[in-house]
Amino acid sequence: MKVLLAEDDAKSAEYIRKGLIENGYVVDWVKDGREALTYCLYNNVDLAVVDRMLPGMDGLSVVKALRAAKSELPIIFLTALSDVDDRVEGLLAGGDDYMVKPFHFSELLARITVLGRRPKHAAQDPILQVHDLRLDLLSRTAERQGQTIELLNKEFALLHLLMEHPGRVISRTMILEKVWDFSFDPGTTIVETHISKLRQKIDKPFDAALIHTVRNMGYTIRAPR
Repeated sequence: MKVLLAEDDAKSAEYIRKGLIENGYVVDWVKDGREALTYCLYNNVDLAVVDRMLPGMDGLSVVKALRAAKSELPIIFLTALSDVDDRVEGLLAGGDDYMVKPFHFSELLARITVLGRRPKHAAQDPILQVHDLRLDLLSRTAERQGQTIELLNKEFALLHLLMEHPGRVISRTMILEKVWDFSFDPGTTIVETHISKLRQKIDKPFDAALIHTVRNMGYTIRAPR
């Protein structure tokens, strides 16, 4: 089970991180709220432990942003804010649990274990659709305006990634990680090449372009405005 720990206090973070690793967890640690949000959105993680008082972006805002993005990631708040109103605010923001510092590690471990047993969300809909483009994940076929579009394996994987997150900008780094498992040099143009090939098949034969470049950020797929 992989846990993201978002904690700006190095001493506390090392204490929690060491204890979780000793109990068989894989732990990644970030110190900043914006970094925590990005990590949770673009990486596979099973649970997050989030301090409320983070620099850059406070923990409450991080959790609200994740819930707005439809993330169902189990989240435990850690905080020195102990008032009932603070705890209620954290839970209403989308936290699944709330622990006040100082705390016993054994209790945190128990709460992580309980949340980790929560059933995973339902399987993904086998049909993804953006505007008039449909992607069938079972038959691994694409269709637009009734026309079947032949895709090679990596083209299908790239289109799948984009269509899983319509309207969201997917960075080049994330594409390399998800589609090519970082097996290519970061200086490669393979992402750009495959985006170009997709555009030739998905956009060029039709009236409206769906795949867009967001300069210095990445790529997105969205319905025409």
